Amino acid sequence: MRRLEFSDIPAAMRLKEAAGWNQTEADWRRLLKLEPDGCFAAIESDQLVGTTTTTRYGDELAWIGMVLVDPQYRRRGIATQLMETALAYLDGRVATVKLDATADGRPVYEKFGFEMESLIERWRGTVTARSVAREHKAINRDALLALDRIAFNADRSRLISYLIDDSHVAPVLVEDDSGSLIGYSLARPGTRADYIGPVVTTDATHVENLLDQSLDQLNGSNVYIDFNDECGVSSNILASRGFVKERDLIRMSRGSHSVKTSPLVIAIAGPEVG
Repeated sequence: MRRLEFSDIPAAMRLKEAAGWNQTEADWRRLLKLEPDGCFAAIESDQLVGTTTTTRYGDELAWIGMVLVDPQYRRRGIATQLMETALAYLDGRVATVKLDATADGRPVYEKFGFEMESLIERWRGTVTARSVAREHKAINRDALLALDRIAFNADRSRLISYLIDDSHVAPVLVEDDSGSLIGYSLARPGTRADYIGPVVTTDATHVENLLDQSLDQLNGSNVYIDFNDECGVSSNILASRGFVKERDLIRMSRGSHSVKTSPLVIAIAGPEVG
């Protein structure tokens, strides 16, 4: 086990492709910039055979992601060693650790004391433009980050700032009658599909507007959305737009101060970062 480096990204991408995941090289670089000492590599005969990443949001919360093992090296305890290394790094640094697990991964994480918190639904669709009215608003980054802090229950301002800068379409913003920001949606490219998320709002009546303005900019693209099952909005808004549910992800937490994902989070930022 050693620290994951930027020079490892091409090999890490090969592991990601073998797993059929959607992350790009830019996603790996972002993770390494956010937590350079908390991303780890498993090496066998000078070959990268496993990875994991951690992302801290202050001292309140951390996320574990990108737990990948080369198919030829599975069932040798490498994923367990990666998790042990990640958790040792986070021990004493944060109160709560979370991750988004597949159904197959759930028993592995339960052995480390993780418990199910909620479900995240992966939806996929091919976008057809709806020709919605596009509201061009200048980004008040401070207001957006403040809104996200309330919705996420932790400070992930560095992550959100990177996602704004890395977005390949304009962020979508909604305001109330007084001009206060009450919702936003971001999108970014992936290797298999564009990804919409996070989508956050304090007023659920604006969810469809946020989605439609984001989708309208991605006309013709395949799109993933990871939908918070407990946001209080029906997933029919995705089905009615031609999306199909692919699978469930299980949001799991470990720690004595865990706060459940807020219903203000309609779609997450990504399984690897929350």
